[in-house]
Amino acid sequence: MSEPISFYEQAGGMDTFRRLVDAFYRGVARDEVLKPMYPEEDLGPAAERLTLFLAQYWGGPTTYSENRGHPRLRMRHMPFHVDPDARDRWLGHMRAAVDEIALPPALEAPLWDYLERAAHAMVNTFEPRGIGPTGPGRAGTGLPIRSAD
Repeated sequence: MSEPISFYEQAGGMDTFRRLVDAFYRGVARDEVLKPMYPEEDLGPAAERLTLFLAQYWGGPTTYSENRGHPRLRMRHMPFHVDPDARDRWLGHMRAAVDEIALPPALEAPLWDYLERAAHAMVNTFEPRGIGPTGPGRAGTGLPIRSAD
């Protein structure tokens, strides 16, 4: 009996995930809320990490875990101010990217469902940007909030 074909393979392999992530980061690069959340000047390293993560999650090579260990998505996103506005912007850019790669509906539906759930899970504050436990005049006991400069 043959092995079932992974989502990764059905979707077109690494090329599809690279196209998805490239389209996504074209939007992020122009987004005044999301762009400052990426520590590198060039979005290339972040794009590579997301590509490898998504490829692995959907049954592709395990390069992400080999290089970075367990994904620990919530922990990796905690230093950033991920409020509902940031989540919605992320989803907007990702929706445009998913539409651009034009997967068949049977593949697009589970991918989009996962992306929506992941985006909602990354929200770590409901405070407006620049306000909250580490905002001006407050003790630094809460989430760090990165400025847009």
